[in-house]
Amino acid sequence: MKYVMDIHEILKYLPHRHPFLLIDRVLEMEEGKSLVALKNVTVNEAYFVGHFPNRPVMPGVLILEALAQAAAVLAYKSTNTLPSEGVLYYFAGIDHARFRRVVEPGDQLHLEVKVIRSKRDVWKLGGTAYVDGELACSAELLSARRG
Repeated sequence: MKYVMDIHEILKYLPHRHPFLLIDRVLEMEEGKSLVALKNVTVNEAYFVGHFPNRPVMPGVLILEALAQAAAVLAYKSTNTLPSEGVLYYFAGIDHARFRRVVEPGDQLHLEVKVIRSKRDVWKLGGTAYVDGELACSAELLSARRG
């Protein structure tokens, strides 16, 4: 199923807020299976002040966090739950993280997460982040539900 979610709907499905909300739009989603989202990387991001002052680079851990947030949106939508109901999906683990390209201001991260398996309240997903079709980051993510 194709699905589009704007920032207003994303805010319903993620407890994160500025400056830690790292998804701007969901382009497509198949509940229980996959999600594609966008993150517009702007020079106004707070972390660019110190990472690095003379050559701003998006920290790799924040690219991974953006993938984890995409995974959380997929989990919430797939289980018909909301953070406002006391349900939280936590980033519980990461394996095989690799960084292939620097992400800079002006780039648009194309985030893709796909369910590898889900059992009870634990989800394992494959995540990839692209800039202009070029792989920037890949990892396996673990998400666990509490509440």
